[in-house]
Amino acid sequence: MSEQKKVILTYEGVKKLEEELEFLKTVKRKEITEKIKVALGYGDLSENSEYDEAKNEQAFTEGRILQLENMLKNAVVVDESEISTDRVSIGSKVKIKDYEFDEEVEYVIVGSAEADPINYKISNESPVGAGLLGKKVGDVVEIIVPEGVNKFEVLGIRRD
Repeated sequence: MSEQKKVILTYEGVKKLEEELEFLKTVKRKEITEKIKVALGYGDLSENSEYDEAKNEQAFTEGRILQLENMLKNAVVVDESEISTDRVSIGSKVKIKDYEFDEEVEYVIVGSAEADPINYKISNESPVGAGLLGKKVGDVVEIIVPEGVNKFEVLGIRRD
């Protein structure tokens, strides 16, 4: 049997996953059970799209519950008090200058399970996240991204 991959999370990430899991187990399961009951009342299951839809939703939800439980079971939580401000690490808030767009951006480096690029949370496994790991303030780094090569300068490193 293969060894489970460790899931790197911040305390905030663990809390979000636990909240989603609780919602799915309590609220969502009840909603789906009710949908199935209603659909069963429509009769013939062979042509009952409401029943098929509810069963598909149930399968998806149960799959997500298993996925969340597995992620939490294999979680390695980053101790925010141990996050270095000398070098970029998981949990760091890093302010960078993006030379391609000539702008300053601040990212939080998180594990892949927490990545949310729209909210400036990038994975330690993404090209930019991996390229910034271990860098210090003042370092200029060129990182291969899908569009080519981008140049970044580390302007600041902090933790919340």
